[in-house]
Amino acid sequence: MTGIGFADRLLTEAEIADTVRAALDDWQLHGRRVLVIIPDGTRTAPIPHMFRLICEHLRGKTTALDFLIALGTHRSMTADQINGLVGVTADEWATTFAGVHVFNHEWDKPDTFVTLGTISADEVTTISDGKLHQAVEVRINRLATEYDCLIVCGPVFPHEVVGFSGGNKYFFPGISGPELIDLSHWLGALLTSYAIIGTPGVTPVRALINRAATFIPTEKRCLALTIGHGSVQLAGIYYGTPETAWAEAVTLSARLHVEYVDRPYRRVLSVMPLMYDDIWTAAKGMYKLEPAVADGGEVVIYAPHITEFSYTHGKLIAEIGYHVRDYFLKQWERFKHYPGGVLAHSTHLRGIGSYDAINGEQPRIQVTLATGISAERCTAHNLGYLDPTAINFHEWTQREADGILLVPKAGELLYRLK
Repeated sequence: MTGIGFADRLLTEAEIADTVRAALDDWQLHGRRVLVIIPDGTRTAPIPHMFRLICEHLRGKTTALDFLIALGTHRSMTADQINGLVGVTADEWATTFAGVHVFNHEWDKPDTFVTLGTISADEVTTISDGKLHQAVEVRINRLATEYDCLIVCGPVFPHEVVGFSGGNKYFFPGISGPELIDLSHWLGALLTSYAIIGTPGVTPVRALINRAATFIPTEKRCLALTIGHGSVQLAGIYYGTPETAWAEAVTLSARLHVEYVDRPYRRVLSVMPLMYDDIWTAAKGMYKLEPAVADGGEVVIYAPHITEFSYTHGKLIAEIGYHVRDYFLKQWERFKHYPGGVLAHSTHLRGIGSYDAINGEQPRIQVTLATGISAERCTAHNLGYLDPTAINFHEWTQREADGILLVPKAGELLYRLK
C-alpha cells in the first residue's frame, strides 16, 4: 500500500502532509508543467488543505502549476466559488499563489476539446458485456495534453454509475467530451444504479473509463482521498496511478461509506446539503437510499433551497420526465435521440421498475420532492410533491423501528440491506 488510511480514526495533519510530500517527491515533478484535476463544490473533501499542501511543495519548483475543476456537465463555478473551493482569498492570488491558475472545465465550448482516438464498437461490446455495440470517440479537455503530468486529487465515494467514484473518473466524465459521458452513463443506466452503486472493483463502466484513460498521452498520477465517516476530514490518502491509488481508497471507502441495515425502510427523508443546488446533483439523495427502501416505499428528497431540476439540462429533462429504464428501452424509437447522460439521470432518480404497453410504468418505489419546485412541475416530471414547510422533523426522528429513516446529510453515505 502506498499511502495511509484507517477505518477507526482520522489522519493527523502531519500524516497527510508527509504522504503528500512523499508522493510529490516520488513523482519527480521539478522543472515540469503540472495540472491538478480537482472536484467541484458538489463533493465533500478538504480541497483547501490539499491545494495549499500541493502549492507549498511544488510552487517555484515546477515550470507551471495549475488546477482544473472536473465539472463534467455541472455549472461553471464563479470566482468567489472557486476561492471558497480552494480556500484562497482574493488578495492571496496576487501574493502567496501568484502564477497558479484554477480553470473551469468549459464543457459547453466545442474548442475546449481535443480528440484522442476511438474505442471501437467491438471493444465497447466486450467491455459492456454485450449491452452496447457502438464506437465512441474519446475527447478530453485539451489542457490535459498541454502539461507534462496530470494529478487527480479528489475523494472516493460509492457512485451510482461506476460503482465507486474517483480515479480515472476525473478524466471521464470529469473533463470529458459528451460522447463518452453519454455512453458511460447510459451503460450505467442499463446496469441500473440499484445493481452497480457501491460495487467495488472494476465494473463495466469503470472498465470503459479506464480504457479511455489509456488514450491520454500525458503522464497520470493520483492522490485518492477517503473521507472519514460523518466527517469532512481525511481518514485515508493514497497515491500512485489513477488505477492503483483509487483501488486502495475504494477498500477504505467500502468500510466507511456503506451503512448496512437489518431490514428495509418504508419511508426515508433525505435531507440534502446546500452543496447540491439542483435535482441533477441532489438526486444522490435517492441513489444512496434506494437499496434500503422496501418495495412500495418512498424516498423524500428534502431541499427547500432547490428550485430547478437542472441548470444545464433542464429543458431536456422537462421533455422526457423521470422514468424507469424500461420505459425508455421499450419505446426506444421515441427516445433514442436524447443524450444518454440525460436518460441515465432520469432512470437513476426514478429507480428500478418495469414498463409495458398494457400495464404502463410500475416503479418499485415512490420518489417525492420536498423542494422549492412546485407541485405542478413535479407532476409534469412524473415525481411526487410534498410541501417542505409541512414537514415536521419530529415525526421522522428516531422512527427506525417503525420503518422510517431520517438522513440529516444525504448524498454520500450508501445504505444497503445486510
